[in-house]
Amino acid sequence: MSLLTPMRQLRPRADRRSTLWQVDWVLAFGVLALSAIGSLLIWSATHQRTSLTEGNQYEFLVRHGLNFLIGLVLAVGAAVTDHRRVRLLAPVLYAASVVGLILVLVPGVGAVVNGSRSWIQLPWMSIQPSEFAKLAVIVGMALLIAEKGETNHREARTIDIAQAIAVAAVPVILVMLQPDLGTVMVLGSIVFGIIAVSGVPKRWMLGIVTAATVIAVLAIELNVLKDYQLARFTAFADPSQDPQGIGYNVNQARIAIGNGGVFGQGLFHGSQTQNAFVPEQHTDFVFTVAGEELGLIGAGAIICLFILILWRGLRIAVNARDAFGRLIATGVVCWFAFQAFENIGMTLGIMPVTGLPLPFVSYGGSSMFAGLLAVGLLQNIHLRSHEV
Repeated sequence: MSLLTPMRQLRPRADRRSTLWQVDWVLAFGVLALSAIGSLLIWSATHQRTSLTEGNQYEFLVRHGLNFLIGLVLAVGAAVTDHRRVRLLAPVLYAASVVGLILVLVPGVGAVVNGSRSWIQLPWMSIQPSEFAKLAVIVGMALLIAEKGETNHREARTIDIAQAIAVAAVPVILVMLQPDLGTVMVLGSIVFGIIAVSGVPKRWMLGIVTAATVIAVLAIELNVLKDYQLARFTAFADPSQDPQGIGYNVNQARIAIGNGGVFGQGLFHGSQTQNAFVPEQHTDFVFTVAGEELGLIGAGAIICLFILILWRGLRIAVNARDAFGRLIATGVVCWFAFQAFENIGMTLGIMPVTGLPLPFVSYGGSSMFAGLLAVGLLQNIHLRSHEV
């Protein structure tokens, strides 16, 4: 043994310490804070609902915490994975997502929940492949566009964008067949955002909007959408037309948020929440718990935390060292931004009800796992931007 041995032992620790300091801790704080707030809101919304908890008031609190811990492991794994390996795994993730979306549509494999065949029921848990499809579309499009540009040393061309859209179209069609309109809308925002920063002419953006409008009209005319989904849009336009039917959720949600005032009625003390007037309150309508029990201050804090996460994501996209990282970060920001806006908007009555969870706050394992995997990729891109 030589005097160099202690130095060799110290170097890995120094490297690990350096990497630890380079983590975007502001982004990490925003995600951790949202998850912690979500745990309290889910606990408040479920602890008295014995039909959900079977008498264990901590049931969903523990489940949400466990989902976060599993997701945290996935996020760390994504953050520390070598950048080249992330590229190699991108096609695998895309293929696995497509297979999952196909399996969901197979009778006897996919389970129907709230009118959509979106779940695969396993003995110990349920998996929603459409949540992972968001990440698959991001990495699939980013890889294709980046590889084309790096290989040919040029900006993305029409043929490149057409191929990228084709990559996204497969999951979009499969999700539409479930049907899951909310996830289709999220995927659309992701595709739009990635193409917007790929360097294509502006006419492409107009073309995408036009195509999306035509597809939406065809989906209605060909009866792809279910009656209840169309009714949700009708109720969005006029919630008072069926207050005890399709407009019930929105009306009760707005009442709950209005009850909160500035400071709220206090955690575990919201009248609408504790009396279970708002359906699906621990999942899709979890923001109503914040509005009623934490008031404008608490609900505003959640919105500010989302703004914080989106700011850090945009910052990571701007500082990314390559097109692949920039496109992934952009796609993740578009995903989180649209989904948070849609979820909060539907509880306020300014967006139609689509069944989308609030990222990191709503209860749901698949949503938590996919969201934290995306955060891990953001951290991966951020760490790579600090490499010498």
